[in-house]
Amino acid sequence: MTITTCIFDAYGTLFDVGAAARLAAGEPGQGHWAATWPALAADWRLKQLQYSWLRAITGDHCSFWQVTQDGLDWALERHGLADDAELRERLLALYWELQAYPEVPQMLATLKAAGKATAILSNGSPDMLGGAVESAGLGEMLDAVLSVEAVGIFKPAARVYDMVGQRFGCAPGQVLFVSSNGWDVAGAAAYGFRTVWVNRADEPVDRLPGRPELIRADLTDIPNLAGA
Repeated sequence: MTITTCIFDAYGTLFDVGAAARLAAGEPGQGHWAATWPALAADWRLKQLQYSWLRAITGDHCSFWQVTQDGLDWALERHGLADDAELRERLLALYWELQAYPEVPQMLATLKAAGKATAILSNGSPDMLGGAVESAGLGEMLDAVLSVEAVGIFKPAARVYDMVGQRFGCAPGQVLFVSSNGWDVAGAAAYGFRTVWVNRADEPVDRLPGRPELIRADLTDIPNLAGA
């Protein structure tokens, strides 16, 4: 079945979630934590994801902005920075302006030139996603930015993946779903999407029922895989 629609996760896939901590650590006056930014960024991301999964299981939904703040607060406390209100404010501000990975603009432009529909499907809140898309200059390359807030549950719930067919009128087999999150790819594959796992860290495949159809180290080859 021909791929008509290319759907991308946002955080960690199109946008570098480590960029906020990396940029903040390089700013003047941040020497007291600059050496620990990779560990802090990793803890922040892990807790952000864990809180979204737990809230999906318990039905206690909130915005992704809330779990982003909660995850950061946990990470700051773990690294002895809980009292640094200025750092917290700066990290959260930078999260609205995350950098896109270098290959993203050309990759999306190639897909659009080939007539493929392109969209984000993300746990992110609409305002967060809007800020990131605008900051990265990707708006004209996307046909839609779909947020889980429309259905009130985080990925990998099937109701989230339902949004793609509802928006584009396509069958699951016509969708190429791309994510850097192994658990997200597993959910999408089990749903019936064609999948690409962007495995930037060269990690093992998750032991879950859904398996990635293809694995790549970055997004450069996505147009070829989509038949563009």
